[in-house]
Amino acid sequence: MTSHWHFNPAYADREPCAVFRSIAQVFSLNGELVTTDPESEVLRVRAGQTLYYVKRYTIGRRKLARRWFGLRDVFGPQRAVKEWQNLLRFRAWGIPTASLVAYGQERRFGRFVRAALVTEALPDTVDLAELAIVRDPRLSDRTWVRHVSTQVAAYARIMHRDGFVHNDLKWRNLLVDNGPRPIVYLIDCPNGAHWLRPFLDYRIVKDLACLDKVAKHVLTRTQRLRFYLDYLGHDRLTDVDKRQLRKVLKFFTGRE
Repeated sequence: MTSHWHFNPAYADREPCAVFRSIAQVFSLNGELVTTDPESEVLRVRAGQTLYYVKRYTIGRRKLARRWFGLRDVFGPQRAVKEWQNLLRFRAWGIPTASLVAYGQERRFGRFVRAALVTEALPDTVDLAELAIVRDPRLSDRTWVRHVSTQVAAYARIMHRDGFVHNDLKWRNLLVDNGPRPIVYLIDCPNGAHWLRPFLDYRIVKDLACLDKVAKHVLTRTQRLRFYLDYLGHDRLTDVDKRQLRKVLKFFTGRE
């Protein structure tokens, strides 16, 4: 068995040092179950006065065909690995995200066995999807919306200009804090990846369409257009911009 485990030295003198020091310790933890699927589960765990999210991956009960008849466990990139790589990538780009406390995986004879990553909870935050569901009054505050929209547009522009797409750029994966000028955090990105054209163009449209899927129900047309112009870095739409925008607006037609 080969184990690769990385512990953030910034937490060496804090409670997580004793709780998340090894992958074996992480898999022995009990906590509040947040979500689960055949391959992974997310627990909310308290260490000292701070909450942490523990995401644990196993081989699970995937169908053989979906596992590439076993080859995926040898050659295929694991979602856990991509998730912590992408969180580190966001940090490098200056995009606010959850702090990685620890991450790593175990392999046996080259095959994936299990993996985990631990992130510190972002205090006093809520995802944008929840705000939309409850019709939070902040979404009626044009100044607040403008401040949030500008940040999200900047994050999307940074990713896409590097040839990277989130692949699940939905309101539920965007957290905001409670400040009058809130900070927007981008989280949960196990499917994000770099793409080459022409596949990149399609994926970019999908990212933008995922954002607009909720925005069209809670924001004005002017606010949505302003977001798109901020994303492009343009004062007005060009013919190329208009063609892309039409694709974004039509992306989920017949799929909802």
